[in-house]
Amino acid sequence: MSLISQNAVLKQQRGKKFDTEIADGSPISHADEEVEPVDELKLKKSKKRTRTKSDDSSKQEARKTEQEEMKRLEGFLFGNLYTPIEFGKETYGDDDGQEQVAKDAPLFFMDRSTSNEMVVYENDLCAMGKDDLSEERKPVWVDEEEETTEVDIVRVNRLRKLRKEADEHVISGADYVARLRAQHAKLNPGTEWANVDRKYAPCGISENESDDESGLTIARGFDDAEGVDILRGNDELVIKGGTKLLPGLLEYSRLVDANAEERSNGPINSVQFHRNGQLLLTAGLDRRLRFFQVDGKRNPKIQSIFIEDCPVHKASFLPDGTEVIIAGRRKFFYSFDLVKASVSKIGPLTGREEKSLEVFEVSPDSSTIAFIGNEGYILLVSSRTKELIGTLKMNGSARSLAFADGGQQLLSSGGDGHVYHWDLRTRKCIHKAVDEGSITGYALCASPDSSLFAAGSSSGIVNVYKREEFLGGKRKPLKTIENLTTMVDHIKFNPDAQILAISSRMKKNGLKLVHIPSFNVFSNYPPPRFSVQYPRCLDFSPGGGFMTVGNAGGKVLLYKLHHYRNA
Repeated sequence: MSLISQNAVLKQQRGKKFDTEIADGSPISHADEEVEPVDELKLKKSKKRTRTKSDDSSKQEARKTEQEEMKRLEGFLFGNLYTPIEFGKETYGDDDGQEQVAKDAPLFFMDRSTSNEMVVYENDLCAMGKDDLSEERKPVWVDEEEETTEVDIVRVNRLRKLRKEADEHVISGADYVARLRAQHAKLNPGTEWANVDRKYAPCGISENESDDESGLTIARGFDDAEGVDILRGNDELVIKGGTKLLPGLLEYSRLVDANAEERSNGPINSVQFHRNGQLLLTAGLDRRLRFFQVDGKRNPKIQSIFIEDCPVHKASFLPDGTEVIIAGRRKFFYSFDLVKASVSKIGPLTGREEKSLEVFEVSPDSSTIAFIGNEGYILLVSSRTKELIGTLKMNGSARSLAFADGGQQLLSSGGDGHVYHWDLRTRKCIHKAVDEGSITGYALCASPDSSLFAAGSSSGIVNVYKREEFLGGKRKPLKTIENLTTMVDHIKFNPDAQILAISSRMKKNGLKLVHIPSFNVFSNYPPPRFSVQYPRCLDFSPGGGFMTVGNAGGKVLLYKLHHYRNA
């Protein structure tokens, strides 16, 4: 082989070795034969270009990863509001991201801006009612010692209100906690919208749909409940407490005087609540009839009427709430129409010579007004025509009256110490019996259901009778109350007949509240550090929540009885 051919083979081998080292990226050895300067410059440029491309690709991948991470965080925080998911496109490049989207991010959303907004909402409520509302809420933590702990609720005075029975002393810790919660809910009733367990409307019924023509929608679970038609009538919406009133101590608080805005210049002879429980009338010897709106805070005055020629001895609403009958020591009386706001003078009564009509009673059905006349006569006047429609005659003088059986019967007592029962349909006396221990009867009152009646005498004794037994011939009273020593001139049962109020105007603080049926006097009323002065009249609100007492000083005291929820 010639020298030329040998040099050619060496050059080819050297060129292949050089290409292989460039491809592998290994450093070039300068121990071999020298390479031309042009080839060295090209090698440096190719290395620099390779580094630049690799840096750019790593930056792009990092930027892309950062953007995907930002989108993922936005999806967790805001849902699909700013990054709505597009079907057929992948948001994440790895499988974990796809699984996270499928698990957490919603694949679609409800458009509630269309016309069928309520329908979609009700469907959601139905689905929620089946799953969420059916689950019972469980407490986060339970104290195991509550079952073994015992609490004496009689030792501490403020805990006696938690008793359900009069002889109850020790209860378990769990029962104690439950009663405390019930007492808190009773004193602090919550609002309907804040109740998370409130009932929803039935599924599939919209606002414009109802079961009948009244347009009422009955909540789920109350289909068979009583009183769902309360909006169809004008009946009184009075909620009476279902628990029994316990004897011993009466829970009450004194509020602002009912006539604080305008006190009377003379003794108060009449106080009475309207049937709505908010309007109160007061009347006295200053010849003014005043109306107040009772709220327990300000009790603003609504109206005042001056009766020029009649100091008022008694004023009373008709039970239907349309009129007020006003009487005094005159041969005539007045009628104030609440609807027309007009006063009418009535009398003297035809054929009668009475000079005073100051004592009267109105029947519960608002049909009859019974006045006490002279020499034992009882005058019956129609409340509609204001005409005399009949008379009744007792053996002695008549002093007190009380209606029973919804106005079909009348009770009377007086100077002979007897209690008379009259049937107003036949206007005959159906029963007459002696009031035990009574010389002269001055006060009578029947319970709202007419099952009991109480009779007060001039000696301060009050006898409580069961009416059916008294009519059957039993003369022994259920209870004789001897807490007053002067003439009893006012007796009043509260609306549910659990409290009997008796008073005497002849003695300071001469007012007692008696618990029925234990017939024990509440020991904490009147309050020891406050005087009611000389009480002359009193009344309970229709719901039993308020009690008012008018005294000789011209004040009308107002009390809140905590056992009753409504006025």
